[in-house]
Amino acid sequence: MSIIKSVTPVSHDLGSFTVRRAVPSIEARMVGPFVFVDQFGPAQLALGEGMDVRPHPHICLATVTWLFEGAIDHRDSLGTYSTIHPGTVNLMTAGKGIVHSERSPASERAAGPKLYGMQTWLALPDGKEEIDPAFEAVSNLPLVSDGGAEARVIMGSLWGEAAQTTTYAETIYAEIVLAPGGAIPIDAEADERAVMLVGGEGSLDGMPLELYTLYVLKPGDSMTLRSASGGRAMLLGGEAFPERRHVWWNFVASSRERIEQAKADWKEGRFGKVPGDEVEFIPLPEKPLTISNP
Repeated sequence: MSIIKSVTPVSHDLGSFTVRRAVPSIEARMVGPFVFVDQFGPAQLALGEGMDVRPHPHICLATVTWLFEGAIDHRDSLGTYSTIHPGTVNLMTAGKGIVHSERSPASERAAGPKLYGMQTWLALPDGKEEIDPAFEAVSNLPLVSDGGAEARVIMGSLWGEAAQTTTYAETIYAEIVLAPGGAIPIDAEADERAVMLVGGEGSLDGMPLELYTLYVLKPGDSMTLRSASGGRAMLLGGEAFPERRHVWWNFVASSRERIEQAKADWKEGRFGKVPGDEVEFIPLPEKPLTISNP
């Protein structure tokens, strides 16, 4: 059997839209470098409403934001201001520490924002956890078309194409859109891989896929993703980490001591401010929703 485990995400109803968290979980604490996998939407918010994620900190990871619909304004303590749109990947490297906010643009609020996409975190490998923070938005991503399928390579190398997005460990990440009757082979090279159906209908080697369930695949097995009526799926994974990561709230690190230091730094105001969004912030929670230990 090519599927070794399936992960039903935990859903968080945020009122206007739903966020589904598959990683970290008891079934899957990491998939390759992916230490956090959220899927949100599809949602249509009311006129004047919007998503407002106030400034908050990260360490020792890189965040990857990918949209199917809608737009998000990103600001961070490096002074970056970038509006995320479908087709462009936003990669924010936290390294030794960064603060950012994510909000619906004013133009989206006026029309009633659409929110539909993926928010994932990549753990930084040993020796790179404390690198300098950085930001990049990459839009010239390879598109592979074959057999009624279109696959956008977001990170890494897949189907003979390589994305220009920075990677710190071996990483694969792609969005696959299947037309009715479409099919595409799933590359087998990565140490760890998973597939999530995020829209429509699909099957993997004849096994029907449940919407939003994360399917962790057997290493080395070749398989084919198909859709009879059309669907959208994400493929993610990469190299297996020899040492798993601790996750507490927005902090990821190979040691508990580093996370305790980050908690104290945020509580005492030692992280940087976000230019253009300096007033609000998310306080350090007593009991965060996301906690994972190796």
